[in-house]
Amino acid sequence: MSMKDWADKDYYKTLGVSKDAKPEEIKKAFRKLARENHPDQHPGDAAAEKRFKEVSEANSVLSDPKKRKEYDEARSLFGGGGFRFPRGGGQPGATQGGVNVEDLFRNAQAGGGFGDLFGDLFTQASGAGPRRSSARGARRGADVEGEVTISFNDAVDGTTVGVQMVSDAACAACRGTGAKAGTVPEVCLTCQGSGVQTSTSGGVFGVSETCHDCKGRGLVVKDPCEVCNGSGRAKSQRTMQVRIPAGVTDGQRIRIKGKGSPGENGGPAGDLYVLVHVRPHKVFGRKDDHVTVTVPVSFDEAALGGEIEVPTLKGGRVKLRIPAGTPNGRTFRVRGKGVHRKDGTTGDQLVTVEVQVPATLDDATRSALEAFRAAQGAADPRAELFRDAS
Repeated sequence: MSMKDWADKDYYKTLGVSKDAKPEEIKKAFRKLARENHPDQHPGDAAAEKRFKEVSEANSVLSDPKKRKEYDEARSLFGGGGFRFPRGGGQPGATQGGVNVEDLFRNAQAGGGFGDLFGDLFTQASGAGPRRSSARGARRGADVEGEVTISFNDAVDGTTVGVQMVSDAACAACRGTGAKAGTVPEVCLTCQGSGVQTSTSGGVFGVSETCHDCKGRGLVVKDPCEVCNGSGRAKSQRTMQVRIPAGVTDGQRIRIKGKGSPGENGGPAGDLYVLVHVRPHKVFGRKDDHVTVTVPVSFDEAALGGEIEVPTLKGGRVKLRIPAGTPNGRTFRVRGKGVHRKDGTTGDQLVTVEVQVPATLDDATRSALEAFRAAQGAADPRAELFRDAS
């Protein structure tokens, strides 16, 4: 990148501060923008990630007095050749002063919660007055998957079932700190509690990234909990009542937002995904929002027509008029006997008739059919088929 490219960048505008902003104002603006645009808060959002890199780059220059002076000179004197590349690193948001970690942990255990703990550490270590959350502190909980098997009727009407889940939760032994009982984590010296560190490319400008030593937590555990091995997380089993909506299909995954693993350091919980299996029905089937059923009819009912009774999924019966000359496989529609939809309407029941041919005939039936054949004449029902095939 050319000198002009560096000089043309308006880092003050990127952070939303004036050119005579004090270091405290720059630090405050960077933390706010980093927290709002951090990739952990916007997974998969390329725009937020780009914005986060821009504010990190701006902060790495403006938070360092030497770099800021050279940057200001480059902005005003570039035409006269006054731009100089700054050398050395310098980490944005470097902290000063000590932190009473034990007091913070006592406050968290007394009711403040560990969700705000890392924000306390980050703020107090930097000497920044009122508590603010670290941009790297909060972490979204993991998504959890479960499976349920329901009946055909429950899939059509909807139901509530208990789902057994195994997910990550705060370790009960260390209460999520990751440290052995009687001990507390220490502020990471590499990133000084911020959870981020700055690496330089060619000694020019710094790029913020997750701290390699504390993995973004801002804390390091010297004496880890024996139960969770210092992770602060443990497996948790619980049963949750989940509402399965009407009309769910076999193999469908249902998302329940915020019912997955709890977040870490005040982060949001993950989501629960429930894979639904539907047991087949002995009589009924499914086609989109319609219930299907195949009903046998006799030869004379199909030929002469008549009124038949058809079973429904609810257990009742409906009458269906079969017109004379109904062919095998014809489908009729019974309104409002299908699947409940989200908009409050209901699908239909599709009734397909299957003409039954008697396997055996008594003398009277045989004589009647022979008389029917004679009355039909010698017309070949397959004549048109052969004509189309030739």
